[in-house]
Amino acid sequence: MDQDDLPTRAPARPGPYIAVLVILAVGITLPLIVPIYARSTPALFGLPFFYWYQMLWVVIEAVLLLVCYRILRAEDRRRRAALTQAGRMDREGDR
Repeated sequence: MDQDDLPTRAPARPGPYIAVLVILAVGITLPLIVPIYARSTPALFGLPFFYWYQMLWVVIEAVLLLVCYRILRAEDRRRRAALTQAGRMDREGDR
């Protein structure tokens, strides 16, 4: 087997990817439900609700994307470590 053919990660678990999908779906769909925020009251610092609600979602989306990034990064680390661990076991068995 060539060096290029060796896997770089172990098999993935579906759980983290499903969690990321749900988080992203919430972050995408809720701001698209216009009747929730199609009004001018309550105002915040003189801004109608319509505007500050959308700007609030910019901050919420940034936090949600950070959470998704951390979940996927942890899963990638787990997959790499599992492959490294399996490689160590194979080498120890060859002795």
